[in-house]
Amino acid sequence: MTYDEKQADVAAVVVRPPQAGDLGWVVHRQGVLYSQERGFNQQFEGLAARIVADFVKNGRRDTDRCWMAEKDGAIVGSVFLVRQSDTVGRLRLLLVEPSARGLGIGSRLVAECVDFARRAGYRTITLSTERDLEAARRVYRKAGFRLTTSKVHDSFGRRGLIAETWKLTL
Repeated sequence: MTYDEKQADVAAVVVRPPQAGDLGWVVHRQGVLYSQERGFNQQFEGLAARIVADFVKNGRRDTDRCWMAEKDGAIVGSVFLVRQSDTVGRLRLLLVEPSARGLGIGSRLVAECVDFARRAGYRTITLSTERDLEAARRVYRKAGFRLTTSKVHDSFGRRGLIAETWKLTL
C-alpha cells in the first residue's frame, strides 16, 4: 500500500457515537478476537459484557462516552471512557479490527478519549492492559500514558498473564 493509499484509508474512517446494535457488536468482537488471538475463554466476553452494561446503566453524558470507528460502512473499532472518580476517567475496551490495524485508528480513538477527558474535567486517565498487547501499548505510550504497575495473574483460562496499569496525567 502506498502512502497516498494509506492516507485515503485513514481519511475514510468516521468516528461516531454508538448506534442501535453497536454495543452488542463491541461485546461480540471483544469475545471473538480475544478468543482467536489470545486464547481467552468466555470469562473475558463476560467482563466485556459487564463493562458495556455498566456503561448503559450508569453512564452520564458529561462523564462517560463511547466511540465507534467506521470505514466503508463497517465498524472497525471502538473505545469507552468511563468515570472512575470525579477526577479520574478510565479507558476501556479499545479494539481495532485486524483488517483495519496500522491505519492509526487506535491512536485516533485514544485521542478522542483524551480530548473528552479534558473537557469533562478529569485530571487523570487510567487503563488496564496486558503486557503482550504490544500494538496497544505503543498507542498508549505515544499518547503520553506511562506504565505504573504490573502484576502476574491467571484469568480468562490463561495462566501467567501480566496485567499492566497505565496512567496519563492531563
